[in-house]
Amino acid sequence: MVIEHIFPEDWLESKGRYAFILGVGYSIIGVLIASILFPGDPALVAVAFTSMLLLPELYKIFSIEERRESIEKKASLSSLWRDDIDVVRIYVFLFLGILLVYAVGTMLLPQMQANNLFREQLEIRFGQGFSGQAVAGNFSSDLFFSLLSNNFLVMLACFFLALLTGDGAIFLITWNASVWGTIFGITAKLAGQISGQHHFYLFGIIMLVVFPHMIIEALSYILAAISGSVISKDVILEKFASERFFEVFSFNLYLLLGALIFLLLGALVETFVLNNVSIYQEIIQMSLKATIG
Repeated sequence: MVIEHIFPEDWLESKGRYAFILGVGYSIIGVLIASILFPGDPALVAVAFTSMLLLPELYKIFSIEERRESIEKKASLSSLWRDDIDVVRIYVFLFLGILLVYAVGTMLLPQMQANNLFREQLEIRFGQGFSGQAVAGNFSSDLFFSLLSNNFLVMLACFFLALLTGDGAIFLITWNASVWGTIFGITAKLAGQISGQHHFYLFGIIMLVVFPHMIIEALSYILAAISGSVISKDVILEKFASERFFEVFSFNLYLLLGALIFLLLGALVETFVLNNVSIYQEIIQMSLKATIG
């Protein structure tokens, strides 16, 4: 593609905050292309286009990391983490940029158009997992295990997709960002119709409440994706069974362990929020009332 050649190779890595702009821009392009070419059901196609646009940039980033690690005389946990922290930051900013586009799009577009454009994401509103649990008001005692098991499957999918394809996990990360953005956007929009409060104000409250566990869960998926990607690419470049091979491989297993820890912590925080933050429960109930009404 042409777009990835517009920017210097180390553009995102040296200035990771620009990844947010990239996430916003590519998401808008992906949604526009999907709505034009596949007007009947553009939701998943938009995510796929966004992921395809992001892949060349991610490939360049991982290529930089591979070259950097290959010239290091000795791999250590600190040096490997120092190399990968930039990648983590880039994924986080990409995630937030994509989420914002879908949230704002859901709130600003007419309801019928939003329902068509984000159909697949909105169907999860009353489904399983994070989005379904958070919006459907399921505050049962087994909420923690339900959230944990669902998020665990997503994390494993990110790891194995990255392991098999290198950068393929970006599709799932993009998909989750689009789902969360759409769910939070529609919740704020519908609650605003009932309460008379501006939907952007309610969206701000939602984000203040959910941001901690949302980022923790996103970090779990991102660490799993990076672990799978690096194992897929870097480990095969090392001499098998060499000391460096085991160092790189072990480090990425530590990344996967870190992803599991974040996953557990995220489910704990999310369960606490859903059970104890009354203002969030009120917003959810108002949005449900608007839906039923």
